[in-house]
Amino acid sequence: MNKQYLHHDTYTDIITFDYSSENKTKAISGDIYISIERVIENAEKFSKTFEDELHRVMIHGTLHLLGYKDKSKTEKAEMTKQEDSCLRGLRLG
Repeated sequence: MNKQYLHHDTYTDIITFDYSSENKTKAISGDIYISIERVIENAEKFSKTFEDELHRVMIHGTLHLLGYKDKSKTEKAEMTKQEDSCLRGLRLG
């Protein structure tokens, strides 16, 4: 999917297609595709549990649908900050 739709020659853990801007209401609309294989690899690579890494990519995709970007260094830092905040909320809940 990463090659076909985004023309990237790499594997990724998540791809988000945001349709919200096409939607005339203020509803969130989009598709999120998660590669379980990449989630497993990244969990091992970053010494995280599968569940924590899966939650992170789910949050990441949702943040994209809420308008967050991650192309620049500044955007990536803000995305990570938001992911961390949401993960803390999951652990406390």
